[in-house]
Amino acid sequence: MKFKKLISLSLTMIISAGILVGCGSSDGDSATEGKIKVGMITDVGGVHDESFNQSSWEGLQATQKELGKDKLDVNYLESTQDSDYKPNIEQFVEDEYDLIIGVGYKLANELETAAKNYPDQQFAIIDHTYEKQPENITSLSFESNESSYLAGLIAAKKTETNKVAFIGGIKSATLDKFEYGFRAGVKAANPKCELTVRYLNSFSDSALAKSVANQMHKDGVDVIYTAAGAAGTGAIEAAKENNKMAIGVDVDQSPLAPDNIISSTMKNVNVSIVNLVGEILEDNYQGGQVIVNTLASGGVGLSDTTKDHVSKDILDYVNEQAGKIKSGEIVVPENEKQYNEIVGK
Repeated sequence: MKFKKLISLSLTMIISAGILVGCGSSDGDSATEGKIKVGMITDVGGVHDESFNQSSWEGLQATQKELGKDKLDVNYLESTQDSDYKPNIEQFVEDEYDLIIGVGYKLANELETAAKNYPDQQFAIIDHTYEKQPENITSLSFESNESSYLAGLIAAKKTETNKVAFIGGIKSATLDKFEYGFRAGVKAANPKCELTVRYLNSFSDSALAKSVANQMHKDGVDVIYTAAGAAGTGAIEAAKENNKMAIGVDVDQSPLAPDNIISSTMKNVNVSIVNLVGEILEDNYQGGQVIVNTLASGGVGLSDTTKDHVSKDILDYVNEQAGKIKSGEIVVPENEKQYNEIVGK
């Protein structure tokens, strides 16, 4: 399919803060003649959530830097509540963006509806796949269970109390990958280690995350892995105040607590976005793809700062296990059913 921008050299984008439903920002010129226009819509965590939305936007900016502003114009709209998803999508459709990217599974239903309403519009969603993949939605999926497994190995090796914990945002198939990958890693490295799991039912309530983490610390937990979007910063604050260890998610969160964050599981979103936008520029793009990012492909992994907090012998062990995941020798579960089949209850 040829994109509108590739066959028309006269389209101009005019963005006015007064007409946007969500808060937005553009990293391109207002005149986008001859460019591909890619718009990103955040979930309610916002673009500065120190987590997934932020890493997705940074990935899109990195793509623009790599491909050049003369070829790619990027912009985002923030969603402050779930009801913003639909109007934000429609805003980008109205502004004739070539590709509209939704961040996270919470946008899945609205994107699917929009894909039906605008069959000539191309969409992508980060970290969600559909049971029946729409022809004009590309899914960028991340095997977060694999990087979470490595985080579990580290947590189980670093704990001094034999008590670690996982805090999740809202229970879902996406979050299951984080939880059960982490569970499997903890059990593999230290079968005697006690694991506590708690969900917040929120990706934005950092106060609740801090309260939950504080209670876990009081109960003897000394390492907490949190996958809860912007809410996760509360658990990191607790680790900092209580002098405990924390594991970050999606981006390198070590700047939030340099002495306490021992590692972060990474989603290298830019790897997928560069390839996706490259296909558009080369007119080789096909909608309806499911692009799976794995440890082997470099799509997921651990932050470089892990080496500053984890000893060489533990790192060597983790790297050895990572190699086994890449080769297929170790299969990491994505959910409870797989966990019970692979690891056992």
